[in-house]
Amino acid sequence: MALRPGILPRSVRDGLFLLGFFFLLILIAAKLDQSADEVVGGPFYAIDGDTLAAGGERLRLQGVDAPELDQTCMDGSAKSWACGQDAKRLLARLVADVKAECLGRGRDKYQRLLVRCHAGAVNINGAMVRQGLAVASGRYSDEQLAARREHVGLWAGTFENPRDFRASRGMMDDPGLLISLMDWLKGMMGQTE
Repeated sequence: MALRPGILPRSVRDGLFLLGFFFLLILIAAKLDQSADEVVGGPFYAIDGDTLAAGGERLRLQGVDAPELDQTCMDGSAKSWACGQDAKRLLARLVADVKAECLGRGRDKYQRLLVRCHAGAVNINGAMVRQGLAVASGRYSDEQLAARREHVGLWAGTFENPRDFRASRGMMDDPGLLISLMDWLKGMMGQTE
């Protein structure tokens, strides 16, 4: 059977149709997934570099891990600096914008709402990583690569990973493998705020 120019075999057409159908289902599921987000508006209070309070609600920035409040880091000249305090100050500045709001669902083991925050076009979670005052935890790997390349914040010297810092002091609050995996998958799919 000879093929006419411009005509695909039926099995190829059917395969392309099926692939398109599954892609459409994924897009619909992602949109429905986003619509279930709880919206939290300010004013916000920065508790530390990755935790906020708004009213009676505690919020944990999703996909990032900032130094603990009492954590110190070393700059390029081996001088100690209060990186945990600086992370808190940066987060407080970013959420001070009247347009700041957070979207989230799901809670960590401390019952903090897991959120993605933005102020206008600024992705606050990503900005914390991009400015070198938080490390990526499942998402924001591009922002972390840029911060490392430019030696900003934590990347200007040496630091103990916040997770390791907590573990060495018996204050481990693991966000869970499932949450990290879901963040990574969403990042791979290009699904951001």
